[in-house]
Amino acid sequence: MSLPNASIKVTHFIIGGFDKVKRPIAVGVVMLITYLLAVIANVLNILFIIFDKRLHKPMYILICNLAVVDILYCCSTTPTMIGVLLAGVNTISYVECFIQMSVFHLVGVMELFALAIMAFDRLIAFSFPFQYHSYLTNTRTLVVTYILWVVASGFVAVMPVTAATLPYCTSRMKYAFCDYAAVIRTTCVDPNYYFNLVSVMMFFLLFFTFSFIGLSYFVIAFLMKFSSNRDKKKMASTCVSHLIVVTCYYSPLFVLIVFTRVERQGLLIGTILAPSLVNPFVYCLRTKEIKSKIFKIFRKVNTAVFPFFFFFFF
Repeated sequence: MSLPNASIKVTHFIIGGFDKVKRPIAVGVVMLITYLLAVIANVLNILFIIFDKRLHKPMYILICNLAVVDILYCCSTTPTMIGVLLAGVNTISYVECFIQMSVFHLVGVMELFALAIMAFDRLIAFSFPFQYHSYLTNTRTLVVTYILWVVASGFVAVMPVTAATLPYCTSRMKYAFCDYAAVIRTTCVDPNYYFNLVSVMMFFLLFFTFSFIGLSYFVIAFLMKFSSNRDKKKMASTCVSHLIVVTCYYSPLFVLIVFTRVERQGLLIGTILAPSLVNPFVYCLRTKEIKSKIFKIFRKVNTAVFPFFFFFFF
């Protein structure tokens, strides 16, 4: 362990996570395309929900919240990685690094909370179908969502507070962007205490949210046994979208936890880009109201554009 008196004043960090990438341009282009698709798809999802009053319901408010989380998730780190790969800009200021670290971990925790509250929404809908709209109103949904953002901020505040007080021995990071592990490894202290602190917190959050989601679907599956075939199909249809999103987000996380020697950097990037890209398409294609809205827009575009092209070419 380095001595504290050997510390240096860090104004910028050097990002070295892509130094061994053989084809940085190709990787950067793939990440850029994925990033743009994810942002555009999530923005469209939000706009569909905002401008269609028929979608101003608790479930769609939660879908909108998830889209906001996904936008912030990929925007917090991906531009930095794209800049390193395509433009060769491998430095980031101290303040920007801490902002990136805070936002990245905040939306990471909020992704867990967002998926858990969406499972709770489905649980209420199937357990109390006639009282659903009185139990879970738009106002209550917004209040609960706001509280979850505050709670997530409280958990994440531990990271920048602890990292900012430590002495630094190097400005070079071995990771692709600024997360807590990357920053702590540039300090002069033994990182194990800080890693254990955050690991306990993250294990609690992962265990609690995943257990809650699993328990919710266990109750839903139990209720399906006493439902008619028509109700079973309806219940299964509304739950499939959420289960796909949950699987897409939790799978790389559990792989990262269980197999600690696998490529950590690649899995982290996967947990950022994959859910952010998959989630809006899943809800667009699996949700009847949003899908019908998209089809109506395409029909209007085709009706307006096709005569123009026919006149121009013929």
